[in-house]
Amino acid sequence: MRIALRRRMRWLAAGVFGTLGGLALTAMLIAWSGAYSVAASRGHWQIIEWALAFSMRNSVEARARFIETPPLDDPNLVTLGAGHFHGGCAYCHGAPGVTISPIARHMLPPPPDLGAATEAWKDPELFWIVKHGLKYTGMPAWVSQQRDDEVWAVVAFLKRVPHLDAQSYRQIAVGGLTIAPQSGRELAVSEAAPEATTACARCHGAEGQGPASNLVPVLHGQPREFLLAALEEFASGKRESGIMQPVASDLTASAMERLAGFYTRLPPPQRSGTPDFAVMERGRVLATEGSPDARIPACTSCHGAGALPVYPRLAGQHASYIAARLRLWRGGYIAHTETNDIMAPIARSLSDQQIEEVSAYFSAQPASSRGGK
Repeated sequence: MRIALRRRMRWLAAGVFGTLGGLALTAMLIAWSGAYSVAASRGHWQIIEWALAFSMRNSVEARARFIETPPLDDPNLVTLGAGHFHGGCAYCHGAPGVTISPIARHMLPPPPDLGAATEAWKDPELFWIVKHGLKYTGMPAWVSQQRDDEVWAVVAFLKRVPHLDAQSYRQIAVGGLTIAPQSGRELAVSEAAPEATTACARCHGAEGQGPASNLVPVLHGQPREFLLAALEEFASGKRESGIMQPVASDLTASAMERLAGFYTRLPPPQRSGTPDFAVMERGRVLATEGSPDARIPACTSCHGAGALPVYPRLAGQHASYIAARLRLWRGGYIAHTETNDIMAPIARSLSDQQIEEVSAYFSAQPASSRGGK
């Protein structure tokens, strides 16, 4: 009986391997003959489309299974994600009130309607797709694989898309930015990105208006040398950011000079709030005196009003932005710049409480003390 069972198992295994070998040979013959069209103007065979979709979903689910989702309900996080989406994603995926480009519509597969797609995927799965992209779909990987914080911002916004109409989308993605209509001549002889997708003011603000999100740095009044160096480092990839690298790399050296000069001359926007004085006092000690035992120098030596112009002024900066940057360094973010070599070891020496305290202190300081040139 055992011999008969073994024979049956061998026949079964032979049948399975024979079938798989036959399918593989058939696939090779189809590929060799050129019978299967690779034209994007024609859809896949139904069985191939099913197999690709089945494989893609299972691959994403398997890799996203152990990703932990941070809180995504912070309006500042949503606004940050909206700013990038409008400039980097809406061209292919569209948005409320924004039509998908005819070029993107003729991709194979065409970019999905995100209103439905975001409800079909869990948050960790959306994160994995945005960060790593999808092969053979035109969906690129995130420019900086270090910047999970930026990817989560996009995911936070994607979760809001199904609940937005054209007006609410425009408000969150473009904010209060006024886009002047172009004359016929300007339309004919100059290039213009639609809906100001490349306008810095969408995220950073401009005259009389600060950033739309507290996670975006205030550039108003910052030293020209610092702003110019930051743009050059983003453009070259020395400073990684999936949001800033594409924008900066499109700028010429002359455009960077003009842009840095523009923000340097802007007076810092006025802000209000009631600080926690106990927290501020502890932050003041750390900012002005440092912590010699922990090898933490005084922050104001590089970031005070009288510091070298290659360093940013932190007075009046958003506490959320300062804290996020410090945690990014502490978490292992690496930039190939001199300032990174200085800041990374300092950030790793800070506790969560110290980060909150020093961020609160600088945020509450008069912005006029930043001393932009």
